[in-house]
Amino acid sequence: MIYNPTYRAAHTVAAEVEAIFAGYLNSARESGEEDLAPLPSSIIIETIIDAAFWASIRKEEGHSPKISLAFLPPVQAGNPLLFRQRLPLSPNALVKIAPGIERAGIHLGIWQEEDELYIWGTTTSIPNFCFVVDVSEPALLVIKHRRIYGFGKFTNIAVLKGDQIKIVEGNITKLPDCPPILLSLLDLTAPSYWNDTVNVMIQLAVSMRSHQRGGTLLVVPNGSGNWLQSIIKPVQYGIQPSFCGLSNLLRQERKEASQIFWQTALRREVEHLAGLTAVDGATVITDEFELLAFGAKIGRAKGKDLIEDISFVEPIAGGGAVSMHAAKVGGTRHLSAAQFVHDQNDAMAMVASQDGHFTIYSWAASQQRVQAHRIDTLLL
Repeated sequence: MIYNPTYRAAHTVAAEVEAIFAGYLNSARESGEEDLAPLPSSIIIETIIDAAFWASIRKEEGHSPKISLAFLPPVQAGNPLLFRQRLPLSPNALVKIAPGIERAGIHLGIWQEEDELYIWGTTTSIPNFCFVVDVSEPALLVIKHRRIYGFGKFTNIAVLKGDQIKIVEGNITKLPDCPPILLSLLDLTAPSYWNDTVNVMIQLAVSMRSHQRGGTLLVVPNGSGNWLQSIIKPVQYGIQPSFCGLSNLLRQERKEASQIFWQTALRREVEHLAGLTAVDGATVITDEFELLAFGAKIGRAKGKDLIEDISFVEPIAGGGAVSMHAAKVGGTRHLSAAQFVHDQNDAMAMVASQDGHFTIYSWAASQQRVQAHRIDTLLL
């Protein structure tokens, strides 16, 4: 039985996604990179996206599927789990198998033979620039690939939400004063090791977003107490002395044999710190990841003006910098974070909204004002 795609957004985005992956793979080959994934054609891309979309809006025993589909042959999958009989790539097959593969890091392998796509099994290992479609929630798909170096979050290419299409725009990194966390999320060649502080910041952002309660994380310079000028006293949950669980872990020298245990410990510390952002108020850490306070109430520093216009940027096609009033980015949590950075130019704020939006606030020296980068498209 031939599967015919009917999801319009899949057809709309397929050719552009093929061109993006073709560009990445060509550049990687010219640089001498190895273990590169095959390039999917636009028809393959459309078919995989279509099947994933229709599967996402179905339920199995009351649960919506959360699956990851990867286009690669079994020979490139390291130590694959192979099905004795191939499964057809169809929404029905995906929904039925979804409960067994929804854990993070497990991909359902898709390959083609005689112009027919089929499911061959599962894998936890995929080659560089492998085409991956994640089903995050009903009607929400994320097209991504694994970073070519080290560990860390996959790099997102596009996000499809129903009939909405967002293509990630990497040229945003050329804007002046682009924060390091955004550079790392968009720069495909940047190393992303577990002990890299920017990568740890990304893990904190992902963890903050995942608890779905909303939260604010303020990052202030180590050794400076200026941030207290922008906090209402008394601080309900001040930490004395500062808690150094995450910072001490990052300073440790690790042997190759203990790497997996260190990564587990790092995940635990990241979850611990990010969990505190669910408490009403802001969590405050230093740029060396020492915890100073949580549940802190932000106020305007003495002698500082109320923040007005900021520069708002979303790293998607058509999402270039625009000027808007700070109150239009989000609610009170966003406005207070923007005011904090306006008063404390050497600080950064990360704000997770309950609706899934995630925004980074930093000071743009070239513009002499606060800039807000909406990055939830990159964190999915």
